[in-house]
Formats: sequence, C-alpha cells, structure tokens
Amino acid sequence: MKKLLVTLLMFAMIFTMAGTFAACGGGSDTYELALVTDVGTIDDKSFNQGAWEGLVQYAEENNITHKYYQPTEKSTEAYVEAIGLAVDGGAKVIVCPGFLFEPAVFEAQDLYPETKFIILDGYPHSGDYAPVVKDNVYSIFFKEEQAGYLAGYAAVKGGFTKLGFVGGMAVPAVVKFGYGFIQGAEMAATEMGVKSLEVKYHYTGGFAPTPEAETLAASWYNAGTEVIFAAAGGAGNSVMAAAEAAGKGMIGVDVDQSSQSDSVITSAMKALGVGVYDGLKAFYDDTFPGGEIVYLGADVDGIGLPMDSTKIDGFTQADYDAVYAKLADGTIKVIDDTTKMPTDFNSSIVKVIEVK
Repeated sequence: MKKLLVTLLMFAMIFTMAGTFAACGGGSDTYELALVTDVGTIDDKSFNQGAWEGLVQYAEENNITHKYYQPTEKSTEAYVEAIGLAVDGGAKVIVCPGFLFEPAVFEAQDLYPETKFIILDGYPHSGDYAPVVKDNVYSIFFKEEQAGYLAGYAAVKGGFTKLGFVGGMAVPAVVKFGYGFIQGAEMAATEMGVKSLEVKYHYTGGFAPTPEAETLAASWYNAGTEVIFAAAGGAGNSVMAAAEAAGKGMIGVDVDQSSQSDSVITSAMKALGVGVYDGLKAFYDDTFPGGEIVYLGADVDGIGLPMDSTKIDGFTQADYDAVYAKLADGTIKVIDDTTKMPTDFNSSIVKVIEVK
C-alpha cells in the first residue's frame, strides 16, 4: 500500500510540474521555438500575448514546433529555470518579453551559448544596468515616446482637453509613453489654437490591477478628466473599469485593447509581434542580429495606433497618416529623456499636475 501511495504521489508531482509550464503548438516532444512569459499570462491582452502572437504566426507559416513556458513565480531564478526547461525541450530560439528578464538572460546567454534569445524591452545585465549583449542575444526596444505622442495628438484632435496618464512602474518604457503623450497633446493643441490643456499624472508603482488604481482613476473622471491613457500593464484594467463606470474613455497600451472594453478609444501600440516575427525570420535566414540593441519606431512601423478600431471623432485617417509620416522621417522629434520629471513639460499650453 505504501508503495502504491508513493507511486501515485510521484505521478501527481509530475503532472503538477507539467501543469506549471503551459504549452502550446507542435505535436512533437521537442519544440524549436519557445517563449517564456513574465508575471502575466499568455492571454494577457498585452505584452506576453503580443509577443506570443508573433512567434505563433512565424511558426505556423513555416510549420515549426513551438511552445510557451510560464515560470512558477516572479524571480530571476524562476525565469532561468523556465529557460532551462525550454532549452531541454529543444528550443533553438527563446523569446523573453519584458525588462524583468534582463538578469535572467544575462545568466542564460552564457549557460546556453548555442541557444538564441530575443528579449523585448530589455538587455542583459548583472544588476548594474551595464548592457552585456552576447552574440546569441538580440535586444529589441520600441520608441514608446512616439506611440505616446500619437495617442496624445489624437486625443486632443478629438476635442479632449482634460487628460490623465496612469503609468505602472516608472521604468523607461512607461516614462517614455507618458512624455510622448504630453508632447503629442501639446502639438495638436498648438495646431488647433487650443489655449490650455490639463494632464494629471501618476505612477501606481506596479503592473497589477488594484482597487487603489481604480479609485484614483474614478476620482479623476469624477473631477472632470475626459480620457486617461493607461500605460500600466494589468493596472490598466483598473482604469478601464473606472472608465466604464464613469461612461468615459481610456487609451490602451502595447496592443489593440479595444476588444476588452467599449471605453477604449484607441491604443498606443508597439509592434511586439512584428519584432518577434522579424527576429525569428532573421534566425532562419542565417542573419540573426546577435549582440545588437535596436529601437523600433515609426520609420519601420514599430509603433502606431489601431485606426480600424480607433473611436475619436475629429481624428481622421488623413490626420494619422500626416503625423505618422513626420515621425517616420524625423520631422517630428519626440523628447525621450527619462531623467526629466513630468512637470518639466509644463508650458504655456499644457499644465501637468503630478499626483502623488
């Protein structure tokens, strides 16, 4: 009886471990392409999902086996463990979406020199933020300031003059979204002769949905804020809930979030899937850009707004095309200096109110 119980427990442990790491794709015991999720899930309607969709598209178009792994916890050790499982599973390329992977990829690039890594919004470092990008790592960033600029420009073109920005952690990607948002709003106001704009500004300090974030957004809406741009990961869901309750609008981030709520009037997108897809194509074309750090912007369609689902009266496709072209050719240069403070952008037109 004891032997039977031990055997059953062993099987239970095996199935529990197998369930810890979610999988998709392929009918084989080995998978050439892998993605390791960060703290979110593969269907987070945000960063993980956008990256995964790019991987799946390339894999399915080229009949390549693929799988994703979800770490047991938010820690470098758990990320490295999940990466190790992907390598053991036969992965030739592993996609790591987000800056949380920086220390893990720093370790993994030496542990698995034959494996290629694509890291989004981050570069490998040992904790000192000095980049160490080996030949088996391709580091992709996006020009979030340009995506934020488009969102702010569109909002003001649509007649909104009382705006809000809710960021998650004040990491460079989030900061640049907000700074671009302010600058785009100011440009549209200048073109339209609008004399004053108000932008309330706050970082939640995290990316998880919280009652506090929803309460904050609700208080802004109740005080007259017309639309809030939420560059806050899962915390954006809290803003979305407040927008729905108030009958107001909000701006999504990273991917087109219009399917999540009627309150989403547009989304400041990063071409996550395109970055992943192109990186995988380069690997199979024997042109993998290992050792490189790139920043994808309007010049390579690396950012944008989803005009098919954008719901902003007064902001037309022609308006979008015109401002996008100026971002792409460098006519419009958006400040992306993350050492600044939000209130540094106060001007005769835009008043930034930093909410503690």
